[in-house]
Amino acid sequence: MTDLATNTFDRVVERYHAALRAFFNGDPGPVIQMFSQREDVVLCNPFRPFARGPSEVAAATEQAASHYADGKYEPERVTAFATAELGYTVEIERFTATVGGNEGSGALRVTTIFRLEGDGWRIAHRHADPITTPRPVESVLQT
Repeated sequence: MTDLATNTFDRVVERYHAALRAFFNGDPGPVIQMFSQREDVVLCNPFRPFARGPSEVAAATEQAASHYADGKYEPERVTAFATAELGYTVEIERFTATVGGNEGSGALRVTTIFRLEGDGWRIAHRHADPITTPRPVESVLQT
């Protein structure tokens, strides 16, 4: 991958982080604008199993952002990789915010896949969950 492609991907990730800062303050708009408009776009967030397609992803993002206010967000990079057309980040998203009316802090384990589309880099997939520490094996069982 060329330095130009790497720099372009790094800039889109920085823009994404800025969009997430707005999200943790209740504004879903900048994040929604970064998602792909293709039918194969998928969002898995902590509030529902998954959303598929641009309409569901936008609605799920709006609903999720409505839970947050007065947020501060800081990403912790685990790894990232990009080619000329596809890239991903694995991060821990640490935040303090009012969530559902309660003040607190939290962290999400997040994988985001970006792809280069006709109008620039877009998010094709995002998976976020609260698993940031080891859990007992029994935690995978549903009771």
